[in-house]
Amino acid sequence: MKSLIELLDFRKKNPIGLDIGSSHIKAVQLNNVKDGYELSFASVLPLDHDLIVEGNITNKKTLAAVLRNFLNEAGAKRGDAVIGLSGHSSVVIKKITVPAMTPEEIRFSIKYEAEQYIPFDINDVNIDFEIIGPKSDEEGQMELLLIAAKKNVISDYEDVVEMAGLDPVILDTDAFALSNMYELNYAGTEKKIVALVNVGASKTNINVLYEGRSVFARDSAMGSNHQTEMLERELSVSREDAERLKLGHVVPGVSPESVRLAMKPASDEICAEIYRSFEYFKNSIDEEADVSEVVLSGGAALIKGFPEMMADKLGIQVDVANPFNNIKIPEKLNQGLIRQMAPISAVAVGLALRRYEDVQ
Repeated sequence: MKSLIELLDFRKKNPIGLDIGSSHIKAVQLNNVKDGYELSFASVLPLDHDLIVEGNITNKKTLAAVLRNFLNEAGAKRGDAVIGLSGHSSVVIKKITVPAMTPEEIRFSIKYEAEQYIPFDINDVNIDFEIIGPKSDEEGQMELLLIAAKKNVISDYEDVVEMAGLDPVILDTDAFALSNMYELNYAGTEKKIVALVNVGASKTNINVLYEGRSVFARDSAMGSNHQTEMLERELSVSREDAERLKLGHVVPGVSPESVRLAMKPASDEICAEIYRSFEYFKNSIDEEADVSEVVLSGGAALIKGFPEMMADKLGIQVDVANPFNNIKIPEKLNQGLIRQMAPISAVAVGLALRRYEDVQ
């Protein structure tokens, strides 16, 4: 996936992929080696839940200090960073139909084409696109994925990264970072209709690949915080204990069965939201185009029993993402930790895969 929102100049060869979510910062750097990629470092840091609210940074100075300390402790060298962005309140990804034209002509006219589809002032957003291809049932028409992101949100994330000592060179969307990760690690699946689903704390990113190309992408405000809040309320536990219970850890006085029952309605709602997205995809592409497989990433992939429950609810095979599957892991790195953090590193890996030649 080569679509991007913001491009500056690359100064270093291998940028750090930074996925700054509402509950964790994930950072990954990859080195080019003879036959692929080798992991330079990967690290995750929990965040206070009030530093990022609905995709908006509430305190840039504090977040920058947290990020700077995190990178220092991870042993990350200063250099370039590729940042991920998502969220229905700040990013719009929409499939649109336009007259057939060249990429250069699209770049010239996309602002005018986009105005009717974007719920924000057109002057307040950065716009980009990804060409899907000719529209099969309308001669002389083509389909695009339109991407728009609020300039003020982009600016806030760039400010934080610069204050932390890095140079932001690309700002990409989380949904398209997932497709980069998938392309590297899941070769030979181009004939399937695969949904890449990243369920984070406060949002869910969905990217559907049809014949190996992104044809539908959507961000939802539903995330695994919904499960945490349900556990807090139903079991009268602290937020910290709710997070532990969600991951299958033991909290004195709370039975596993009570956790399952308390969390089930929230898990059902997350699955229902994903199902609605799949139905919308079918209606917009082809009524016969059923998603045949889900690759699940994000914090929800770590929740005990959730992938299996999703598979049962959707009636679709659900596999937990391994974004390091085709990446060499040096022996000096903590292999167990890498395996443990893999499902929540999918977006960061996809961002870290970006290279200068991607934007030529």
